[in-house]
Amino acid sequence: MAAYLYRLGRLVFRRRGLVLIVWAVVLSGLGIGAATLSGTVTNSVSIPGTESQRALDLLSSRTGANADSATARVVFVAAEGTTLATSSAKDAIQTAVKRMSALPDVRGVADPFIAGTVSPEQRTAFATVSYAVKASDLGSAEREALFHAGRSAESAGLSVEFGGDAVTAAPAQSATEGIGVIVAAVVLLITFGALVAAGLPLLTAIISVGAGLLGIQIASGFFELGSNTSSLALMLGLAVGIDYALFIVSRFRHELIEGHSPEEAAGRAGGTAGSAVVFAGLTVIIALAALSVVGIPFLVQMGLAAAATVLGAVVIAITLLPALLGFAGERVLGRKGRAALLSGAKAPVLRSGRVPMGERWARGVLRHRVLAVLGVIITLGIVAIPAMDMRLGLPSDATASAETTEHKAYEALADGFGAGFNGPLVIVADLTNAGLPEQAVQTIGADLSTMAEVAVVVPATFNQGGDTAVITVVPKSGPTAVQTEDLVHEIRAESAQWHSQTGAQVYVTGTTAAGIDVSQKLSDALIPYLAVIGGLAFVLLMLVFRSILIPLKAVGGFLLSVVAAIGAVVAVFQNGFAADILGIDNPGPIISFLPILLVGILFGLAMDYEVFLVTRMREEHVHGASADESIVLGFRHGARVVTAAALIMVGVFAGFITASEPVVKSIGFALAVGVFADAFLVRMTLVPALMSLLGNRAYWLPRWLQRVLPDLDVEGSNLNKSLETTPEISRPTHNKEEQHVS
Repeated sequence: MAAYLYRLGRLVFRRRGLVLIVWAVVLSGLGIGAATLSGTVTNSVSIPGTESQRALDLLSSRTGANADSATARVVFVAAEGTTLATSSAKDAIQTAVKRMSALPDVRGVADPFIAGTVSPEQRTAFATVSYAVKASDLGSAEREALFHAGRSAESAGLSVEFGGDAVTAAPAQSATEGIGVIVAAVVLLITFGALVAAGLPLLTAIISVGAGLLGIQIASGFFELGSNTSSLALMLGLAVGIDYALFIVSRFRHELIEGHSPEEAAGRAGGTAGSAVVFAGLTVIIALAALSVVGIPFLVQMGLAAAATVLGAVVIAITLLPALLGFAGERVLGRKGRAALLSGAKAPVLRSGRVPMGERWARGVLRHRVLAVLGVIITLGIVAIPAMDMRLGLPSDATASAETTEHKAYEALADGFGAGFNGPLVIVADLTNAGLPEQAVQTIGADLSTMAEVAVVVPATFNQGGDTAVITVVPKSGPTAVQTEDLVHEIRAESAQWHSQTGAQVYVTGTTAAGIDVSQKLSDALIPYLAVIGGLAFVLLMLVFRSILIPLKAVGGFLLSVVAAIGAVVAVFQNGFAADILGIDNPGPIISFLPILLVGILFGLAMDYEVFLVTRMREEHVHGASADESIVLGFRHGARVVTAAALIMVGVFAGFITASEPVVKSIGFALAVGVFADAFLVRMTLVPALMSLLGNRAYWLPRWLQRVLPDLDVEGSNLNKSLETTPEISRPTHNKEEQHVS
């Protein structure tokens, strides 16, 4: 692989003009496709194979109703000291209902005074707006029209708030997310000390993210994509795009400093750092694509979209970046670097008598290796403790920002009707095999009324054929409460008895039950997925390092990073620790897909740092360095770049914590904590300490495996050997009158 990427790097360098034209055409094509083929995104969640989804499918087939049709709840609240019983309040609400009924795509609006949706204290009422289309088909104009019509009741002194999927817009990217880009720019400038070198990773990352987002827009015209799909692709694509380019640009500068011509430097950078980038990118792509085995469509979409964006970042790093390096040439070294080359000096960044920080850090860790191992394990173990109490759930109006109308509507309904009113359970009874359908429904309803956590049982409604009944149950507790989850399990446990007594088959569905089903399905899939990812990491690292113990160490460190990140997320987003500082208004259950998504993403990123650090250690060890000295030399050459890459990733992910969307905020926080823990505690501290304790045994591999396993040459050792025997085209001569810029 290294030899192929070496030849590719030199070819692209020579044909840089043509490569630039090809990429311009590709990006233009993606832009045109996004402008003409893009569709809409949705906030709905499909959960095939779960009881709640089977109930929705049954209702759709028996009643013809589309379970995906958008709905909105318009909540009217009287001012303090007044009620809705006055004629002015009634007239204002009924006028608002008429105006909302006349809106396009609205199938009907339930008048609260006719439907009986007025609170006992006569201070709160709500109207249910039913649309004939899905929420993804409603744009900002339709939402604004609904707001305008509903808020006409404010003329009577009422406050009006809106909830439901019809009013929940797809999350918009916040300008504050650019914080990550600013952090990346500062880190790159400090690392390289040259504007050109700092700008290239940012440029290629922006191009790769732009290509990925345009591709997602095109895909939305053919598939129903979730609203958070592009957020994950942007977050991950920006981080890896910068990092991958950083490693290649850094190696290109190193090869120039070593005296190679720009074309040769591009080839060598592609064959060494480029090989590591390809491998690292493949691990991220495989981990994200493996989310398909979970069987949750929206999670599969997020994984595949992010994987495609990472693939684009890898392709751009090994094709477009060498072309841009061809145009930049020796300007990536900055003025001081070029001046050093003109004078014949090498490695101007390493001042005489000064030991690099990476080397000093490595020697310090090796002196206290046992303490380092115990310190990292204990620290991450303490951070991981809250993960033992993790509760999972889907995003809802309860966890929305306190300033949003959705959350205000949620609070108003909870105050007026009770906490459970925001998460009613829908009981669907299939009466096909029931001998006495009406009696069966009465029995079910009576039993439901006796359950301790049930507040209200709404009388059943039957479909036209009389073979399906729907009973609405209002719990006493809120939709995310443990008591409500227990109630769902209790009802489902009783369904077998109802079936034997009456012949009716009973299902529990609704938003609350669907959230419980998704959380349970993802929770059940987490351990198998973790096992698959861990096994994959072991095999891939065994191929790269030709060792048994290094992969075991890498997987163990990865698991420490994951559980620590999950523990931190639970402490902040569920338990409310430092919630005010991070702008979390309403702590609650962790987004159900976050843990499994975190496992997939952190796996790939953790393997990045493992590869970039340990390959250099192995290269030095192969060339004769002792176990400890190879660690020190590996850190001398790689720690600065890995530290910069980790800081950039943490900065990019942390920038998303400022987003208003709770899902994006929690993902950004989890990834920032996970990358920080893995890069600085595990890879930069635990890894060298364990490698030192293992000594030469770290590189042990049974002889029969040595014969079976292919040599991937990720670190480029074989490439370097072949290049040592091949004469290189000499570098053009520099003098004061003529400065070569390739």
